[in-house]
Amino acid sequence: MVLTEKEARFELLQPDSQKSLLLSVSPCKNNTVRILIDELQPIKARYRVPDVLVGEPEGERMRVERKSKDSVTLSWSSGRHQVRVWHFPFRLEILCEDEVMVTFNSKGKLWFETLQDPPRATSDSSELEDEHTSSLWKETFKTFVDIKANGPSSIGSDLCFHGFSHVYGLPEHADDLQLRDTRDGEPYRLYNLDVFAYDVYSRFGLYGSVPLLVAHKPDRTLGLFWLNASETYVNVHYSPSEHQDDQTPPVKEIQKQTDVHWLSESGVIDCMVLLGPGPQQLFCQYAQLTGYQALPPLFALGYHQCRWNYNDEADVKAVNAGFDQHDIPYDVIWLDIEHTDGKRYFTWDPDNFPEPAALQHHLQKKKRKLVVISDPHFKFDPGWLLYNEAREGGHFVRDREGQIYLGSCWPGACSYLDFTNPDTRAWYSRCFSLEEYKGSTPSLFLWNDMNEPSVFGGPEQTMPKDAVHHGGWEHRELHNLYGFYQHMATAEGLIARSGGSERPFVLTRSFFAGSQRYGAVWTGDNVATWEYLKISIPMILSLSITGIAFCGADVGGFFRDPEPELLVRWYQAAALQPFFRSHCAIWSKRREPWLFGEEVTAAIRTVIKQRYCLLPFWYTLFYQAHTSGLPPLRPLWVEFPRDESTFSMDNPYMIGGALLACPVIKPDVEEIKVLLPGSDEVWYDVHSAESYKGGRTLSLPVTLDTVPVFQRGGSVVCRSVGSGSCTAEYKELPLNITVALSSQGLADGELYLDDGHSFSYRDRKAFCLRRFNMLSGRLLCRPASEEGTFDCDTVIQSVTVLGVKKKPSTVVVHLSGAKDSSAACQYTESSRMLTVSDLNLRVTEDWEIQIL
Repeated sequence: MVLTEKEARFELLQPDSQKSLLLSVSPCKNNTVRILIDELQPIKARYRVPDVLVGEPEGERMRVERKSKDSVTLSWSSGRHQVRVWHFPFRLEILCEDEVMVTFNSKGKLWFETLQDPPRATSDSSELEDEHTSSLWKETFKTFVDIKANGPSSIGSDLCFHGFSHVYGLPEHADDLQLRDTRDGEPYRLYNLDVFAYDVYSRFGLYGSVPLLVAHKPDRTLGLFWLNASETYVNVHYSPSEHQDDQTPPVKEIQKQTDVHWLSESGVIDCMVLLGPGPQQLFCQYAQLTGYQALPPLFALGYHQCRWNYNDEADVKAVNAGFDQHDIPYDVIWLDIEHTDGKRYFTWDPDNFPEPAALQHHLQKKKRKLVVISDPHFKFDPGWLLYNEAREGGHFVRDREGQIYLGSCWPGACSYLDFTNPDTRAWYSRCFSLEEYKGSTPSLFLWNDMNEPSVFGGPEQTMPKDAVHHGGWEHRELHNLYGFYQHMATAEGLIARSGGSERPFVLTRSFFAGSQRYGAVWTGDNVATWEYLKISIPMILSLSITGIAFCGADVGGFFRDPEPELLVRWYQAAALQPFFRSHCAIWSKRREPWLFGEEVTAAIRTVIKQRYCLLPFWYTLFYQAHTSGLPPLRPLWVEFPRDESTFSMDNPYMIGGALLACPVIKPDVEEIKVLLPGSDEVWYDVHSAESYKGGRTLSLPVTLDTVPVFQRGGSVVCRSVGSGSCTAEYKELPLNITVALSSQGLADGELYLDDGHSFSYRDRKAFCLRRFNMLSGRLLCRPASEEGTFDCDTVIQSVTVLGVKKKPSTVVVHLSGAKDSSAACQYTESSRMLTVSDLNLRVTEDWEIQIL
């Protein structure tokens, strides 16, 4: 063992090969422990994932706490946490206050194939051996031959989470939120693929990968971040398991544990154990490692209208006008691949979109935006200037022979940009400048699709693993990073377009850990059926708890045509999720909200307007995600970590800490059951103001118009009052504050305001964060942060207080530098609701309202 400033190093000897490995253990200041294993003397460097961590985690100096002939125990800082390394058999334990929480290599499954020189036949006697060896260097999949430049190089290990029986994470899979035991089926696969109309309740890899696993029990939350971008499989075994043999005699008390086995095709073992101890601390620890969710421009939290494809400029203008004619707010209309000239990105179809800048100006008059698609493949066209630029600049991925890799996608034969190359990313970013991207304006934003990457006719419809990237790295080493890098380059291009002043908006289909820094993600090519509506909720929750907070699913399903009831229910669910976009395929019928009869139009109009009214609350939640790592959408157990009835629940879920949503996700439903957690909690129906005690399951009658949402006692929620046609108009409206009293008569909440589009909040501290506190019948508005100044005219028009037990005699408003005044109020005894109106109080000023 060698102790340095930042880490402890150990040499590990592999018993079979007698090859030496180097183990580095480093505790970090943000309460994480990093475990790194590489070859001690590799014949060449192995791939280590760059650019995902936002910086090298700051290490803590360790000291030897105890040493025996079998083990050494190390501690750091206060000594609360320890690492114990056992010599033989090797295992590594992480302890908290002398209790083992996690064991690395608990079952001895540490696996590390060292790099070798290519095999050479030496004699006839070794022909069989050579044949076996060469088969490890060359694999055949259907008609594809994969030649491994470095030979077999897989790595893996198992970890045991002691005392845990619930684990989550590892998106993206169309499956339940809680990971299932994999004994009876396939492991969870992390390998980014273009999967059209994917199967539900499947562990097959989809469009993106976040190798973060979250373990939770009533008194602790832990995480394991496996930093590897090659194809990865994860097995989960719960003990005691549901698979326990009935004939097995009962054991007095079986200790709960979850064993997780990771296996990756290549790279090094680089894993970080996040020590929590609670969900909120864990989210913060993960954000400190891979970055916080980007603060989106406000318009991006509005409603988006998309299809493959709007036909031409007249079609776009007609849809835009249709929203105004039907009094439905929206912010963004989208164009798919058909808007281009022959599927060449950064171009416009000269017949259907001859004046794209004028079209954007037309939308911008109503403060609306246009989003266009930009995929990573470039049409093979030596007559296209941009293709030639990319080729001459060395910006394309190459095949194993060193030639430009030629695949197939929407344009037919095409080459793929090598986004792993910083020079390629910089070149691609420059393509988004207003000078380079002809027909673009500052109100044009981007959508990265097909960036797994998708290759028609390729192995599993993706790029061969032996394709070669910048630095000579094979595609197998970094496959899951490809979309992450395109997303990065696109976002940086939009930022550079504005001279660094404006926030970008970029949606990506493929992603990796850290993609949250660059924008939004959606769940890909879903289908217009009830089961896809249902599975969208755990998929979005899984993304949310692994850092990808700005996420959503295509409303109504991408493929096929939804029946009207399904469409309404999907709008109701999606309006209560972070990214809110309707999208459908070229083969689907038109799906604008007013095409299904007035009843459906009215129901959709209502939920879209409710979404817009709730934008002050959503925007505040995104500021919290941006600064603390807390996702806007949360499984119930995040807010109720000790309530075991919530641990396996996908629906209902929480929006922030204040709202519980339980969308209706089944057809022909007249009643649903809603778990209201927390026996000491009070819950208020946001529509009727009726209160319910927590710790119970409520049977709630529903109609097509019912969207079950409950506000938690003790919270404060801000909404816009009035209506408008887009976020820019809603931003100018006055606010209502809904104060939901806890059983102790308390409540608090925050409101975040800035200009909604620039980086001034970051660079010039031009923002306003206000806190509302209800205590002893007094509602106070005060600054929630010492930093930040933002001058705005936003006012509080009214305050609604839920849970007021008796009618007050008077309500008095205290305003700094002004005389106290009484306020108009109305008390509804049946629902115990007090409404204080006609206030006109500026949000940026200190004031209080006293209920006497």
